[in-house]
Amino acid sequence: MMSDDLGFTFKRAKNGDVKISHHGRPATTLRGDKATWFLEDMETLDMASQQQEMARITGNYRRGNERTAKNHPRNQ
Repeated sequence: MMSDDLGFTFKRAKNGDVKISHHGRPATTLRGDKATWFLEDMETLDMASQQQEMARITGNYRRGNERTAKNHPRNQ
């Protein structure tokens, strides 16, 4: 079973921006409507879903086929 915690955290700044970090390192900053949408979305999601959503937003999202692609003959 996979852990629900992928290492993402987020923090709302006073100016309304949302800063997303991955293992304590800055990953991205959301501003304006994207920040508002993100915060509303986070209220309705559980911990695992929040982690997955932040992974998608930051582009740090594994698709499960990395090993298969690495071993494919055209990638040798």
